Amino acid sequence: MVVRKAEGWVGRRAPVIVMAMTTVTDAAGTPCEAPHRPAAPASRRAAGRARMTSRQKLILTLLLGAQFMLAIDFSILNVALPVVGGGLGFGLDDLQWIATAFALPAAGFTLLFGRIADLAGRRRMLLTGMVLLAAGSLLGGLATTPALLLTGRVLQGLATAIATPAALSLLTTSFTEGPLRARALGLSGALMSAGFTVGAVLGGVLTDLLSWRWAFLINVPVAVLILILTPVLIGESRTEDRARLDVPGAVTVTGGLLALVYGITGAGENGWGDVTALSALALAAVLLVSFWLVERRSAAPLAPPRVLTKPTVTWGNVGGFVAFATETSLVFLMTLYLQRVLGFSPLATGLALGVLGAGTFAGGLAAPHVLSRIGGRWTLVSGLVLQAAATTALLALGDTRDALALLLVATFVGGFGNLVAIVAFMGIATSGLPDGEQGLATGLATMTQQVAITLGIPIMSAVATARTHALGASGASGASGADAADAILGGIHTATLVNVALTVAGAAVVGLFLRKRA
Repeated sequence: MVVRKAEGWVGRRAPVIVMAMTTVTDAAGTPCEAPHRPAAPASRRAAGRARMTSRQKLILTLLLGAQFMLAIDFSILNVALPVVGGGLGFGLDDLQWIATAFALPAAGFTLLFGRIADLAGRRRMLLTGMVLLAAGSLLGGLATTPALLLTGRVLQGLATAIATPAALSLLTTSFTEGPLRARALGLSGALMSAGFTVGAVLGGVLTDLLSWRWAFLINVPVAVLILILTPVLIGESRTEDRARLDVPGAVTVTGGLLALVYGITGAGENGWGDVTALSALALAAVLLVSFWLVERRSAAPLAPPRVLTKPTVTWGNVGGFVAFATETSLVFLMTLYLQRVLGFSPLATGLALGVLGAGTFAGGLAAPHVLSRIGGRWTLVSGLVLQAAATTALLALGDTRDALALLLVATFVGGFGNLVAIVAFMGIATSGLPDGEQGLATGLATMTQQVAITLGIPIMSAVATARTHALGASGASGASGADAADAILGGIHTATLVNVALTVAGAAVVGLFLRKRA
């Protein structure tokens, strides 16, 4: 009997089943024969009863802990940005570089270091990442100047690029394909999604009760613990494939992203006619086009064009990019609003943003049911539309705390819609590909997430800063008074409106170009 199964989230119903002869599979992957369902094969019944050993549970806990810590790292400083800026001399224009210094290397080097982990050893790269994380966190926590703090953030970003793909690869190789691996990957995805919001809450608590420096220093003992336990619990793992590394691809895409972020930031600060900003944007265009040309000719490309041009990969990643870029940058804007306009403490800001985390948790529970009813395309579109509607409500925020209830409700609903869209994005972007390309599809989706976070905050920061300057605020860290608060609020409103426009545009593009079937 020949069985062929293709699963995707792009159809009217999910998953889509393709039948050969008389054997089909249900949504759980259990063989059945139409119209009667025979007993599952003994091997599948055994797999369904499989339980994790005590050692596997320890390995899972260790790897999930490492991934969760890396996910938290990006957002843990967000609510503390104004405090950090005041303590080290960052201006309002420069605050976004604290986040960008982390996200840029994390985005640019993820695919390259994932390939290095396959060749040099995944455990070795996980340990290397933990060493860099501990060093960067210690440097950032003890920093006395902006340069030292940004250096620490760059090291943390590199640690994420090294350790995240290594930890995910170790997770998949530690569990055989089937229910156990599916359970492990499901927990990994849930924790990675929750890490951003948890980081915001934890950052607020640490900053208010102790110091913003503990948002860095808390990583050090955790990284040391992982360094001690990993060699004891996990063996080395590597592939026998010795294909050449695509270093030119990594260099061009990273340089292109760096030039793009610098150009957008400079344009927001000095105006879109600024020669330096325009030169950076032109350089970004050249480097990113070069990246595409390099990938077309590379024997082992980081992102093969034949995969990038698949409709599910292309438009799924477009939707995912919009979802991540808009929601993470909205957290940045609401942090500025709560602290610079309403005068909230970092602790109160973190707790307020925790409501968004509750919305994402609810969205994660609801997303599978929505997918099963309306399919991946309309789930992604619906999630983005709901997120846009909730974000639009934030335009009613004023300079008093009367609208705080509106902020809490809107961020909850927006977080719900955002995670529904993200779950659909992951399903779409990895569908329609053979098993041998699933790792590549997942890597591309991860890179989309990191690049979106990298660009989303500086774009919204540039818009908000430009409008703030136009309304008369100096933007310096010491700016105060009603006029400055009003100008900052005006900048936040303008950036929020742009956020809504991007979200609606993303929903429209996905709905228009992503067909029902791939």
